[in-house]
Amino acid sequence: MQTEFAFKTNRPGLYEITDDIAAWLMASAVESGLLTLFLRHSSASLLIQENADPDVQRDLAEFMRRLVPHGDDQAMSWLRHTVEGPDDMPAHIKAALLPVSLSIPVSHGQMLLGNWQGIYLFEHRDAPHTRRVAAHLCR
Repeated sequence: MQTEFAFKTNRPGLYEITDDIAAWLMASAVESGLLTLFLRHSSASLLIQENADPDVQRDLAEFMRRLVPHGDDQAMSWLRHTVEGPDDMPAHIKAALLPVSLSIPVSHGQMLLGNWQGIYLFEHRDAPHTRRVAAHLCR
């Protein structure tokens, strides 16, 4: 089974998409298999991360902002790809450091995520985007 999800973002940060994926999986009526999620973009990422405390997502976003800053002309003066704005190449670097695909086992019709795990789309660009995630479920 395959489908594609579209998720709207409006700023850099983590957007939990677990419920959307789980609803599609439940409607599929597949009991067991392997779910692959693939983000069809090069300036965002997919993560499995703790979903109990929102500070985790804020801290991760802040860490990535500090690790690969943008907007500081002197710190980022070495970048050549700047035609799409000061946040574009830093977004590509972040996406190169983080995954764009995930594989999640499915059992009894549910993703085998840990108790505090959620699936996140990690937006790295400043402007609003519609991000597409392809889902493939193998039985």
